[in-house]
Amino acid sequence: MPPATGGGLAESELRPRRGRCGPQASRAAGRDVAARAAARNPKGLAWGSRRFETASRWALLALVTLLSFATRFHRLDEPPHICWDETHFGKMGSYYINRTFFFDVHPPLGKMLIGLAGYLSGYDGTFLFQKPGDKYEHHSYMGMRGLCAFLGSWLVPFAYLTVLDLSKSLSAALLTAALLTFDTGCLTLSQYILLDPILMFFIMAAMLSMVKYNSCVDRPFSALWWFWLSLTGVSLAGALGVKFVGLFIILQVGLNTIADLWYLFGDLSLSLVTVGKHVTARVLCLIVLPLALYTATFAVHFMVLSKSGPGDGFFSSAFQARLSGNNLHNASIPEHLAYGSEITVKNLQMAIGYLHSHRHLYPEGIGARQQQVTTYLHKDYNNLWIIKKHNTNSDPLDPSFPVEFVRHGDIIRLEHKETSRNLHSHYHEAPLTRKHYQVTGYGINGTGDSNDFWRIEVVNRKFGNRIKVLRSRIRLIHLVTGCVLGSSGKVLPRWGWEQLEVTCTPYLKETLNSLWNVEDHINPKLPNISLNVLQPSFPEILLESHMVMIWGNNGLKPKDNEFTSKPWHWPINYQGLRFSGVNDTDFRVYLLGNPVVWWLNLLSIVLYLLSGSIIAVAMQRGTRVPAEVAGLSQVLLRGGGQVLLGWMLHYFPFFLMGRVLYFHHYFPAMLFSSMLTGILWDTLLRLCAWGLASWPLARGIHMVGILSLLLGTAYSFYLFHPLAYGMVGPLAQDPQSPMAGLRWLDSWEF
Repeated sequence: MPPATGGGLAESELRPRRGRCGPQASRAAGRDVAARAAARNPKGLAWGSRRFETASRWALLALVTLLSFATRFHRLDEPPHICWDETHFGKMGSYYINRTFFFDVHPPLGKMLIGLAGYLSGYDGTFLFQKPGDKYEHHSYMGMRGLCAFLGSWLVPFAYLTVLDLSKSLSAALLTAALLTFDTGCLTLSQYILLDPILMFFIMAAMLSMVKYNSCVDRPFSALWWFWLSLTGVSLAGALGVKFVGLFIILQVGLNTIADLWYLFGDLSLSLVTVGKHVTARVLCLIVLPLALYTATFAVHFMVLSKSGPGDGFFSSAFQARLSGNNLHNASIPEHLAYGSEITVKNLQMAIGYLHSHRHLYPEGIGARQQQVTTYLHKDYNNLWIIKKHNTNSDPLDPSFPVEFVRHGDIIRLEHKETSRNLHSHYHEAPLTRKHYQVTGYGINGTGDSNDFWRIEVVNRKFGNRIKVLRSRIRLIHLVTGCVLGSSGKVLPRWGWEQLEVTCTPYLKETLNSLWNVEDHINPKLPNISLNVLQPSFPEILLESHMVMIWGNNGLKPKDNEFTSKPWHWPINYQGLRFSGVNDTDFRVYLLGNPVVWWLNLLSIVLYLLSGSIIAVAMQRGTRVPAEVAGLSQVLLRGGGQVLLGWMLHYFPFFLMGRVLYFHHYFPAMLFSSMLTGILWDTLLRLCAWGLASWPLARGIHMVGILSLLLGTAYSFYLFHPLAYGMVGPLAQDPQSPMAGLRWLDSWEF
């Protein structure tokens, strides 16, 4: 039968490549197909054809790269105000420029790159980034947006090259590039100061590098093989260094590597020494190198952010002692706790903060209507308490009284410095945590009742031992109820200023939530000691920062009136996300995927599962098919299977997450679904052309099909591009709106 239309054998048959499950078959297929091609083509014609094909590949690569950069940089300066999460990541870029320490739930690489881009482009770090809609005015923001647009622009050529290597088909690669170029969602994410384009850049770089070093299977340990293997490791470090979502591409590369090594181990033509070299190379390039680079980003992060800032309270007292400007940095404070001292008490659980109170009362129906006691993550005067004896109101700081140290087992009273109310508990239920008791501030000028008395205990110490500032791990046992002071970590509603709940738990099991240490300590009657000895080592800082990030990630909850979504919404493009503006007078930007692209991707996943299953069963049953069909089937199963695995790994884990989720979390998975669409439709159209080879117009089926998909995608971009580039004027329901008639789902809010 005649070959399918397009590139002839060069495109339809020369498709062997290594997948996750059959490198040996790919090698054999490559030799067989190459031999058939050579036999059927004269030498001169083959050479000319190869030169033409190479030139076509480079020309198309240049075209899709140019188009990608043009669409991403077009109107990059609009709107000249903060859009959506620019308020967070732009502010964090400013922190790097100002060397101010902050806390974020993501690793630091993406924010460091944003800060570096701002610094190199002349931004001085003085813009406050307070809220969406604030105008940038004279501040330079284009460098930070430009970095994100630059990295986002490379997604298209990376996907093009990946699909080209997996399918050996220019038309499949071109279709994939068109889907990503003309997707309004990818375009929108790439034009603002966000982590997403940086993350997706490293994910696609890792995917491309992995596919490339797979294609060098016949040249192991060559310079090109080492280059792509090392670049895979670098890209993995970059992806994980931006967001923990990078773990998904690490998992994909890991599975590919395991399958690769398993095949090599079974290849009896290789000596065990050679297999050992392969294992060592992968350990060095895919484990040691990424870990070294990932750790290096944190080393730079800690070195640059050397000044005290809003993130201090999330970390331990010892961590804070290394930050200049923090009251613990190079500080000298009394070593042992004494009566009359002004202190702050910090919970030892990560990101719980300081014992705190303020003049606001618990609302009606929430336990006793007494003064609120919470934990607060930031330094504040309302964190200060005075430690006093339980049975006297005399001033321990009176010069006529001798210094009396607080000891393990003492009965004490904690008086809030700003309000003069005592730390208090009783049998009323806590605001949020059932079966825990409420903790309040009670009394007038330090005079209360017996519910203000607490026994202070030091973990693993004997009765009578002094209590050391910062180093002693203490528990406060309520004398009347026998409960233990702790924090549940739950966020209080607005009446509690969204601070964290403090309770008194009757469960005496020792947990970090019920352990505290004394941090600040002011007592003019005591000598001071230097705190330099408490500064932690780099491994301790690295471990603590990861514990805090993981805790923070798991604790992310939606705020009032915040747009969130569920994972099942994402593939169907159910609901977008407002980046800027609401009313018809605002400059409105709405994050929404191009519905033609997204629904085509969704259809392609379904079709792939059906067609792939049929082909896999047929091949397993030993069905004899012509060489052309066998080659196309291998493309579909191996190339398509590789990107389908990527889609699954970047999508399904979100169903298991308890944290708040947003629409933009799906975009890494969307990259893989677009690559699957390119491979699937190119392969199906070639199979149709082959099946109808006897029909006079069969040769045109593939070309017409691909061209129709390209034109349809481009036209849909023309219709929906105002969502990405911004629009002012009537809303979609108005006939005069540029989006009139395009609100195909009621859940779209443009």
